[in-house]
Amino acid sequence: MELRKSRRLLVLGLVFLAFGASVLLCGATGDSSPSVGAWILGGLTLVMGGAFVVSELKPFRFHIGAEGLTLRTAGLNRLVPWAEIDGIILDQPVPTVGGSRSKSPTLLLVPGDGSAIGRPLDGQSAVDGRAGLVLLDLDDVRHKTDEVAAALARFAGDRFTDARQLRRQRFDAPDFAVGLRGYDPGPVDALIRRGQDALMSESVIQRYQVTSEFERARSGLVIAMRGYDVRQVDAFLDELSAALARWGDEGAEPEQARS
Repeated sequence: MELRKSRRLLVLGLVFLAFGASVLLCGATGDSSPSVGAWILGGLTLVMGGAFVVSELKPFRFHIGAEGLTLRTAGLNRLVPWAEIDGIILDQPVPTVGGSRSKSPTLLLVPGDGSAIGRPLDGQSAVDGRAGLVLLDLDDVRHKTDEVAAALARFAGDRFTDARQLRRQRFDAPDFAVGLRGYDPGPVDALIRRGQDALMSESVIQRYQVTSEFERARSGLVIAMRGYDVRQVDAFLDELSAALARWGDEGAEPEQARS
């Protein structure tokens, strides 16, 4: 599978260049030079536009195949065989509540023993904390994240881990014990599904809303003649609520509550 760069900032860079040039041209009246303000505004806009264009026009290659990854990104320009790769981690951390924007899905390469990667390891595996090289921000390519995941699963085999799936599995609802005087199952199941969806959501607003709703919803849970064990449900919802509030913070790894 050959990934294609989206080049989404190229048009923006060209617009900045055109705007900066027009500011300088319009700032010049007759034989006079542009004003200081026009020089500053036009110059900054030209610099920003040029930076965008240069960044988007850099050579890029990312091919996923049977022999390994053929790369021209992250400081690498060669075939990296699977034998040099101990793990490929696809992750998309849920943004921290109050974060400015959603976090993009990324690919992290964890080198194997004797690997000749030779690059600073600037990332950390969401699976086991090992150091790795951030290869790619998947928002920078035209392909859907799930398409890239499918190609990696096919060619990388058990070297590939989709941390998004692991995160979902961590908060699959346990089989709560059912007995007399427990929580009505219907509202509990609905609340857990809401939290699970928000945990994997790319929307900061959705996660913030769910976090603020959680305590209100929990206080309204109804005790039925037969229902879920109260202590088990409360422990699980404590963990899910905490994960919604902190996931994405460095070093935070939620654990499913069990009793």
